[in-house]
Amino acid sequence: MDKSTLMEEILVVRDVSKHYQSGEKDLTVLQQIDFTIQSGERVAIVGPSGSGKTTLLGLCAGLDMPSTGTIALCGTMLNPLTEDERAFLRNKHVGFIFQNFQLIPTLTAIENVMIPLELKGTKGAAETARKLLERVRLGDRLHHYPAQLSGGEQQRVSLARAFSNAPSILFADEPTGNLDDETSHGVENLLFELNREQGTTLVIVTHDMELARKTDRIIQLKGGQIVQDAAVTELPTTR
Repeated sequence: MDKSTLMEEILVVRDVSKHYQSGEKDLTVLQQIDFTIQSGERVAIVGPSGSGKTTLLGLCAGLDMPSTGTIALCGTMLNPLTEDERAFLRNKHVGFIFQNFQLIPTLTAIENVMIPLELKGTKGAAETARKLLERVRLGDRLHHYPAQLSGGEQQRVSLARAFSNAPSILFADEPTGNLDDETSHGVENLLFELNREQGTTLVIVTHDMELARKTDRIIQLKGGQIVQDAAVTELPTTR
């Protein structure tokens, strides 16, 4: 099987459940989750608080392992891998955007963006980081520290960092959750513009249905189960 065929299905989740032990009780967060995401798709995972959205994203990215079931990411089964092997796979193929930005406070904007490139040993990391920061309209903030940036500016730095290593798939966990409406729209526009330019597969966890409807497909969770999985074009319009 050649690489293009292998990568056609970039994320395959089969019969995945996640349980936690809470004292003497067994807490089920996810049960029998089953879906496939094709390379280049833009997918939103939605649902009320506590429905298991962030847990599912963590499993898909190999940050945690399922209690039962299997996950294949970028053509590689995650289940047999060690923690170090999963980290290597993420460094090679995966980008992340988080609600709380997760920038390193002691590093400048350009240094934060350079991190994934330096981890991969990419040449010209500083120049690539500079161009990406200019692309997200932060060319005059290269040497500012996170504490010197607004929330929207910090999230734009995290966008540049997420796309810096040209990831095959990008996971965004409530990417506009800490931003006001006007700032959110600017970040969303940049996210989708960079996504189009790089052809990255995009998986967004969000409670914002307006943001979710900008993707190709919405997977809805409730009580740890998928209650709907449909293309946005198949869903009823909302006013």
